[in-house]
Amino acid sequence: MKKEVKAQVIEAISAQLKACPNFYITDISGLNAEETAKLRRDCFEQNIKLSVVKNTLFTKVLKDSGNAEYESLLPILTGNSAIMYAESANAPAKLIKKYNKAGSEKPALKGAYVQECAFVGADKLDELVAIKSREELIGDIIGLLQSPMRNVISALQNGGGQTIAGLVKTLSER
Repeated sequence: MKKEVKAQVIEAISAQLKACPNFYITDISGLNAEETAKLRRDCFEQNIKLSVVKNTLFTKVLKDSGNAEYESLLPILTGNSAIMYAESANAPAKLIKKYNKAGSEKPALKGAYVQECAFVGADKLDELVAIKSREELIGDIIGLLQSPMRNVISALQNGGGQTIAGLVKTLSER
């Protein structure tokens, strides 16, 4: 590979890391063309960008970034590596887990950089799946905010007229 081409690839990887803050380093070696196409299709449907990279170029990008957390990911960059870039923190982890449940060993998680933390090893997959996405957190917060209002409305509906009369009397006394 020529030096100019390497520089372009490094620039493209750097731009991708800036665009998508979460990435997973996986091993997809051994997948045949049909399985690879299915994986790429599933990634596309879940807004995950899958790309195969040369370990030396990705190592250079990680070292040049100046991020201390990236340093812990450098030892896992051996063998075949594919990078899954995603906006959602747990989408690639859920996809990998889905493939593992289906009996496939690939894609295999090597490590990940999610929400400014590095995770190294396949044993971290369950932790990564448990990370809530932004939308899930917003849903939880909305549910918590609606809970007290639901309790008040439920109490008013269950108590019938006596509760409403008592509530009006209490409010008028104050």
